[in-house]
Amino acid sequence: MGGGTVKSLTCKFVFLLVALLILRALLVPPSPGFGGVEWSNFVYIRNHSPSFGVGVRQDKFLEVPQIVWGLNNQKIAFARACHTARTMNRILLMPSLSASLFYKEIDLLQPISFDRVFQYDKFNALCSGFVQLGRYSDLSNQTRVLEMQKGSGRKWTVERDLDQLRDYSKGEFEDHEVIRIVGKNPFLWHDHWPVKDYAKVFECLVLIDEIGREADRVVSRIRAVGRETQSNSESVELENDSSSFQPLPYVAVHMRVEIDWMIHCKKLEQRLNTNQICSSKKEIMERVANIKGLKTPSVVYLAVADKLLQNSSVLEGWEEGFLPYEKKKLGVDGIYKKYPYLIQSAIDYEVCLRADIFVGNSFSTFSSLIVLERTQKIITMGVNMCGKDVTWPSYAYNIQGESNGPMRWVTNMSHSTLQEISYGTNHISC
Repeated sequence: MGGGTVKSLTCKFVFLLVALLILRALLVPPSPGFGGVEWSNFVYIRNHSPSFGVGVRQDKFLEVPQIVWGLNNQKIAFARACHTARTMNRILLMPSLSASLFYKEIDLLQPISFDRVFQYDKFNALCSGFVQLGRYSDLSNQTRVLEMQKGSGRKWTVERDLDQLRDYSKGEFEDHEVIRIVGKNPFLWHDHWPVKDYAKVFECLVLIDEIGREADRVVSRIRAVGRETQSNSESVELENDSSSFQPLPYVAVHMRVEIDWMIHCKKLEQRLNTNQICSSKKEIMERVANIKGLKTPSVVYLAVADKLLQNSSVLEGWEEGFLPYEKKKLGVDGIYKKYPYLIQSAIDYEVCLRADIFVGNSFSTFSSLIVLERTQKIITMGVNMCGKDVTWPSYAYNIQGESNGPMRWVTNMSHSTLQEISYGTNHISC
């Protein structure tokens, strides 16, 4: 056997190697970034949490029950429905939200379409490659529906729930164009997904322009009050130097002092053997006044329940330099009255989210989601969340912090579930 034979074998080996590399390039998609890539009839997804298929099929859908309760419980329920659809490699059919706040009277829930609150196309653009919404008009046959009954009770464990998702993501179940989940509200479904995955969905929720403009009007009014106060204040000496002018910051306080909340939180304190859930009006005012580094005068926007608007006591007793306003005193209550509960809550949420400083209760879902979004923004900016001069600081008034002020509050984005945000915690510090 001569050198020619060896050379021939070497050439064949090189040819086969090149052929295999070309075949691999044709059949295996490149590893995508966070956004994913379109590929044939699939959107390839890099899996960060449970997902049992190779990608979200563009011809398979998931339908969920109407989403109910308060705004932020509805946002959590919606995100959980999104993650369920993503896990099953299906598109989530645009769900119905609830405009009113009724917990038991199903007939009074006033369904409202998702796209009357949040921007549908914007959601799909921002969450492209992660989760996707679809419309019922996208279905080829609305009669080909398989019902999936969600389990309940103590015997329906997290493991059994995950097994059900796994089973319905393969085999004969894949043939059905639509799987309809029936049973309890998605907020009550078992949670299998980390906080960072929920944060991604929340980032994709953008209010429709009409609601966004209403929030702009409220924030503009708060800023205007600050400018008026600043221009009339004898303590501010501008000396005709516009470069020294600094807009007056506003503090948003989610004040939970209504009777039904106090009854609930007292029971919760007894059950959890803690005294760090309820806060009186006096305690809230004292702790806000003791925020380290907060300069006065400061405008304080009070996000309070409508029933407290009839009682001016929430505006009384604040220390000098703190200028409390709620929507009625601010003159914007007419903006809110035009809309049902859900929209009113969405406007107040946005006003609190944009505040220079936010102070809330760590056992309130409303407060917890605001802090989660503010934490996510700080992370995106690459700023040290626990620094002294952090942008958009948040605090919990129900937990005593430095100098009898409220405790600094950031969301732990490494948690494996949304449990603490959904139900509250006193483990919030940097």
